[in-house]
Amino acid sequence: MSEPPSSPTPDRDSEDVTPGTKVEAPSIMRSSAIMAAGSLASRILGLARNTMTIAVVGLNLMPSDAWNAANTLPNIFHLLLAGGVLNAVIVPQITKALRHEDGGVVYINRLLTLAVTVLAGVTLVLTLAAPLLVSLVVSSSWDGEARGLATAFAVICLPQVFFYGLYTLLGQVLTAHNRFGMFMWAPALANVVAIAGLSWFLLTGVRLKAPISEWSPMMIGVLGGSATLGIALQALVLIPPLRATGLRFRPVWGIRGSGLGSASRMATWAFAAVSVGQLGYFVNSRVLTDATKRATEAGIEGAGLTAYANAYLLFMLPHGLVTVSLVTALFTRLSHAAHDRDTAAVTADLRRGMTMPAVLLIPATAVVVLLAPYVLAAILPGTDRAATNASVGVLVTMMLGLVPYGWFFLVQRAFYAYEDGRTPFALQVVVTLVAVSVTLIGSTRPAEHVATWVGSGQTLSNLAAALIGLWLLRRRLGRLRLGRVVRQNVRLIVATGVATAAGWGVLQLLTGPVAAETWLGSLIICLVVGSLVLVVTLAVAARLRVREVTEVLQPLTRRLVRG
Repeated sequence: MSEPPSSPTPDRDSEDVTPGTKVEAPSIMRSSAIMAAGSLASRILGLARNTMTIAVVGLNLMPSDAWNAANTLPNIFHLLLAGGVLNAVIVPQITKALRHEDGGVVYINRLLTLAVTVLAGVTLVLTLAAPLLVSLVVSSSWDGEARGLATAFAVICLPQVFFYGLYTLLGQVLTAHNRFGMFMWAPALANVVAIAGLSWFLLTGVRLKAPISEWSPMMIGVLGGSATLGIALQALVLIPPLRATGLRFRPVWGIRGSGLGSASRMATWAFAAVSVGQLGYFVNSRVLTDATKRATEAGIEGAGLTAYANAYLLFMLPHGLVTVSLVTALFTRLSHAAHDRDTAAVTADLRRGMTMPAVLLIPATAVVVLLAPYVLAAILPGTDRAATNASVGVLVTMMLGLVPYGWFFLVQRAFYAYEDGRTPFALQVVVTLVAVSVTLIGSTRPAEHVATWVGSGQTLSNLAAALIGLWLLRRRLGRLRLGRVVRQNVRLIVATGVATAAGWGVLQLLTGPVAAETWLGSLIICLVVGSLVLVVTLAVAARLRVREVTEVLQPLTRRLVRG
């Protein structure tokens, strides 16, 4: 374990920072803004893609669960082989390698050579094993025809594993060089390609929401192929900005004496942590697909795997837009500070990573909880209201855990910055045990309530792991000075409570004149009430002297003054 330095540098919080270090905050805000813009574009397109997917394959139907189960497999193995491992390893290792005499060129090329080779081999094996993998994620109660459709989708989608890995690998190299833009904008391109594939279904007159027996090879190929092509382009567009850093890829083989020892240890722990998390997903997937089958047989609208996936997409929108954008920018600074044994800088950035996202995440939680039926109806136009209402419970329970999920994400990055993979592994074990326990309890409940139990398990597990992780960080680093974080969060909760009460009142007034059961009515309610809650929250929070509100709004107010 690294010990705190004997003479820490000034804290990065603006209340106790020296004038010379104060300039760092705007750079983080600029980097976060660039990433947030890319993330926003991508997620808006993702919502459009999701809406079109539901129009093509349906919601809470067997074909929709077959598609979601198959198309989720690449994400599972991306997390196993690249997402968790490379996110944990690459940035800390490269920030250290950049201090070498050659600027880390040999080290980076060796790392790229090894990672790309492993990704290619594993992707080939996984694609050949598609039937086995499908049997792991769908309920054993599915018949051969349903499994066959899921397997066909999986064969086409599993090559995405290689391109997801390449995207993450190149993106983390760019992040270590403080180049964030294209890394966060590239997923928007993937969504555009997938939307083009879905448009084929809408323009050619094929039957939408077709039963399993009517899915032709052409339909399967267009749906799966456009998704995979999009992920491939998402990775390849990172090559030009990578070359702009001055890096020229040349294969460098061999590991002995390469300095990859610490990276391999980190990768092993990160792989183990993600593996444990995905075991939990397998349990969730089987329970949810069984719930879909039970609900279908009973003739009710049950919230199964597809309903959970839709709720998860909405849950990840504010997380990806706010938390990931900020913490990704902070991660490079955390890694540099950890290498320099600058504990004061690490703890300051930890506090910043907890206070800045809260300004938007706390009111966002309130908005979605208050407007959950209308939000789901607005993003799923053309979908039966009973089907969208089936997802309300899971969406609400997941959103209640939005802030703790961000804490857990930040805590993981703090340990990774110290090249500690063992502690995040232990925390992931906690997450999985709590979540799976709640899911298994929920599996015995009526089909329409199962997804809500799964969402509750996610919220409780992330809260538990975040609190334990902060306690462990305090043992390692000393005082984290989280009192200011608590005070800020309490003030934001008070401000959000006032705003939510006002929003509820306006909602009661709107549900009469506005046709709330229609898509347009739901959209109007979301825009009016959601905007009101956000604006009132920020106004009251500013009166309560939540200084992060000023930091968040400063770029906008500066432009208005100049205008």
